[in-house]
Amino acid sequence: MRNIFKTTSIFCALVLLLCVSPKAQLLKKIKDKANQAVDKAFDKKVNETTQPNGDNSNGGNGKVSNKGGAGLKNSSPPDVMAQIADAEKAHNAGNFNDARYSVQQALMGVEIQLGREILKSLPSTVNGMDKDTAANIVMSNNWGWNNLTIQTVYNQKPEKQMTITIGNNSMYSGLANIYFGNTAYVQANDKDQNVKQTKVKGYKAVIQYSDNKGYTLLVSLGQTALIVWECVNFKDEDDVMKTASEFDIDGIKKMMGEQ
Repeated sequence: MRNIFKTTSIFCALVLLLCVSPKAQLLKKIKDKANQAVDKAFDKKVNETTQPNGDNSNGGNGKVSNKGGAGLKNSSPPDVMAQIADAEKAHNAGNFNDARYSVQQALMGVEIQLGREILKSLPSTVNGMDKDTAANIVMSNNWGWNNLTIQTVYNQKPEKQMTITIGNNSMYSGLANIYFGNTAYVQANDKDQNVKQTKVKGYKAVIQYSDNKGYTLLVSLGQTALIVWECVNFKDEDDVMKTASEFDIDGIKKMMGEQ
């Protein structure tokens, strides 16, 4: 520890010189070297304290690094009927917190089952792209169609890809509210828009383009629900619209119970 204090004293002296000497660049380099020496000495002392045998395999911070594990297994969605029964028991016993939790679990189970049915209803091939069922996602963060996400991916070699997301996706709801509610648009240059309103099978829609992300098409299904197509390496706007039109939007809206 004495070496740390000694190095720190040298460091402080050099900082003082830096403030008064005209040779600022040279002294800054010396200061940086001294700073590195302080850090190195301190890390060494910590290692000696936390690892008496001098083992430095833990990155020098005294914490053991994870070398692997089995991860988490996929869990089944909540059993709707069992959760309803639990809710009834808890309610009759006056345990309203547990009753509320069981009702939430039951509704979550319904949402997940419905999400899986919607995924099954989507076409296996769209505009030359194949559905990647390994990329299927059904996620319910809350109950009552609040932040429910249903998602899958379509691919066409070498690099063409489309991700479709169905549900109440808060990430896009703000953008949808802005552009469905008015006629605003943004021009990327003197002649090209990067956002504009359109329609898909009679439904209000917004299409956006950026060089980094490609095309993003949003369709409003009602009060809360959206369908979002994220299209990477598509030829043009018409290619995006053709892809979206191959989905049964009426059927999706009906399954989701939107008016």
